[in-house]
Amino acid sequence: MYARDNDSAAGRPPEQPTPAQVNAAVDAFRMLSDGTRLRLMWLLSSGEQDVNSLAEDIGVPRPSVSQHLAKLRLAGLVDTRRDGRRVLYRARDSHVRTLIAEALFHAGHEVSGLPRHD
Repeated sequence: MYARDNDSAAGRPPEQPTPAQVNAAVDAFRMLSDGTRLRLMWLLSSGEQDVNSLAEDIGVPRPSVSQHLAKLRLAGLVDTRRDGRRVLYRARDSHVRTLIAEALFHAGHEVSGLPRHD
């Protein structure tokens, strides 16, 4: 049983998201629809990394990784922090980390044939 099952509003559909919320979600999914960016976000969900480390981990040239990170940063999915001359990247917050994890866990069920669950 879920907590929302006990809510007095049970049976009523949830409140619709605003157009701004829908647009922001669409923009985030658009950014994550690229395999390289999704791999970068998976790595950044577990902590900070610099461009060189990321490029090595996913086997993509550094300039390409830099371009993808710039797009992710503009989309609000990635934050940066300077450490001397290095720039460290990380997933922006727990919402972004959860989104990435859930998307890839869902994909794992799709490709492995694991049973679905709620």
